[in-house]
Amino acid sequence: MSQVYKRRMIRERVLRILYAYEMNREGLQALVDGNLADILDKEAKDFANDLVNKVIIHQKELDDIMQNRISNWEMDRIALIDKLLIRIALCELIYFVDIPPKVSINESIEIAKLYSTAASGKFINGILDAVLNDMKEKGTINKSGRGLMDETLTKSKKNKKNDEK
Repeated sequence: MSQVYKRRMIRERVLRILYAYEMNREGLQALVDGNLADILDKEAKDFANDLVNKVIIHQKELDDIMQNRISNWEMDRIALIDKLLIRIALCELIYFVDIPPKVSINESIEIAKLYSTAASGKFINGILDAVLNDMKEKGTINKSGRGLMDETLTKSKKNKKNDEK
C-alpha cells in the first residue's frame, strides 16, 4: 500500500473518529481502538493517534482560526464534516511540520468530495487557502520539507528575475 493511500485512509478514519466523538463526547479511546484495530503499520497508527489527539486538544484554537476566516457565518451553520476536515487540515498546517501545506489542503478537499456536499470542496479550499496565505504573510508557518521549500524557492527565483528587470 502506498504512503499516499495509507495517509488518505488514515485521514478518513480520523474523520470518522472525530465525527463519532463529536456526537457523544465520550469513549474516545474506544473509538480510536475500534477504528484503527486493523491497521498494523505502527507509523500509520501513530500518525492517526497524534492527529486525533492534536485536533481535540487544539480544537478551540483551530475553531478560532476558522471563525476568523468565515465572516458573516456562524460556526454552527457549517456542516460538521466540513468543520472536522478544516480542523484536521489546520492541525496539519500548524502542528505537523513534515506535511507540505498543499498536501493537507488537497487531502481535505478530496475527502470532502467523498463524505460531504458538492460545494464543500470549494468552501474548505477557500478557508484553508486564506489561512495558509495569512500564515505565510505573518511568517508563522513552520514547515521542513519539500512542499514549502519548493514553493519558497520558486517565489525567490521569480522575485530575483523581477528585480533584475
